[in-house]
Amino acid sequence: MDIRQLQYLAALAREKHFTRAAQACNVTQPTLSGRIRQLEEQLGIAIVERGQRYIGLTPEGERVLTWAHLILDNWQSLQQELAQIAGPKGELKGRLVLGVIPSALPMVSVLTNAMRGKHGTVDFTVLSHSSEEIVRALADFSIDAGVTYLDNEPVEGLLQVALYTERYCLFVADAHPLAGRESVSWKEAAEQPLCLLTPNMQNRRIVDRAFQKADAHPRPRLETNSIMNLFSSVRTMGLASIMPEYFSNALGPMQGVKAIPLSEPSVQHSVGLVAANREPLPPLIAALFASAKGLKPGG
Repeated sequence: MDIRQLQYLAALAREKHFTRAAQACNVTQPTLSGRIRQLEEQLGIAIVERGQRYIGLTPEGERVLTWAHLILDNWQSLQQELAQIAGPKGELKGRLVLGVIPSALPMVSVLTNAMRGKHGTVDFTVLSHSSEEIVRALADFSIDAGVTYLDNEPVEGLLQVALYTERYCLFVADAHPLAGRESVSWKEAAEQPLCLLTPNMQNRRIVDRAFQKADAHPRPRLETNSIMNLFSSVRTMGLASIMPEYFSNALGPMQGVKAIPLSEPSVQHSVGLVAANREPLPPLIAALFASAKGLKPGG
């Protein structure tokens, strides 16, 4: 068994297609298939369900995949540490994959900018994930770290550091009857034609609980998993939306849109960086957490 075989298996499980997996690994499809068959022979088990096309992994194959992810993650961490030792002044290189809840996407650049300020050769892939997807992706090593809520739904067992506090506003067009108000109650907000994030998003679950506390029962006119679609719907459709307060300036001047603080009840939640808690901590993740701790928690 070697690292390349595990890389091929991980790619196949990710792409769910032999040809695409081979392309991702820059090898031919017969090469990838042959190396996975070698792995099956060496382990004495069937890893892949056989058929005309990729069907999935066997139960034994799923267990092998779990170990493959762990081994590959440790292999990558070892390479990072050796590169840091060999590099000039312990310079870090590599790419961090971050899973970020949609409401935090406009703020994550503060973290990545702080990291790049100390380690300019580190690159990033930022993916929009729900909080549940972040927990799963950390478990299967498909992301290195996540930015999610720390105090709303369980993140026990994860390394974590707070980044900012999220508070909420009702976003409406400038011509909306409520645009001139200094604050709006959740009960009043529920009476507006709303566009909200989809129910699978933790931000939406927070919003729903606030409405329940206010004994309010909104009927959203539009649901989406895109923050940008919420903004567009407020501007062009005359809908109202509930989004974090910092959105009022995080994306630059919002012409034609007004953000009104929500009250009764007052709702706020901590958002932070999370990663698998293990020793030794991969150098890139350790540096990312050091950068996060250097930020002043805002909000």
